[in-house]
Parts: sequence; C-alpha cells; structure tokens
Amino acid sequence: MEGNIAQMGQFIGAGLAAIGSGAAAIGVGHVAGNFLAGALRNPSAAAGQTATLFIGIAFAEALGIFSFLVALLLMFAV
Repeated sequence: MEGNIAQMGQFIGAGLAAIGSGAAAIGVGHVAGNFLAGALRNPSAAAGQTATLFIGIAFAEALGIFSFLVALLLMFAV
C-alpha cells in the first residue's frame, strides 16, 4: 500500500513540474509579442533588438526544458 502512495506522489509531483512547460510557452509568447509591439512602434530599432529577442526566447525555452527534466527525474529516478 505504501508503494502505491509513493508512486502516486511521484506522478503528482511530475505533473506539477510539467506545468513549467506550459509556462515556458506563455513566456515565449510574451517575449515575441513585446518584441513585435516595440518593432511596430520603432521599426528602425527593430534590427538591433533581434539578438535580444532570441536570447529571451532561449531563456524561456530553457526553463521549460528544465521543468521537463525535473518531471522525468521525479517519475523515474526518485
């Protein structure tokens, strides 16, 4: 019986950790949306900000990947 409760706890923890993947998608949407809003306001400065856009997207996606790894660790390693 205790094994079932522990396994249920692992799956609940993994599900909660997987919420970070959805949050990463929301973060990428905010980064891209704010870049487009700024680029439409000042098109001449948009070319200089594309590197910052890609860095922001990379950080948001990295957090999603880390949350996915935590979910996998909770499911299979703990």
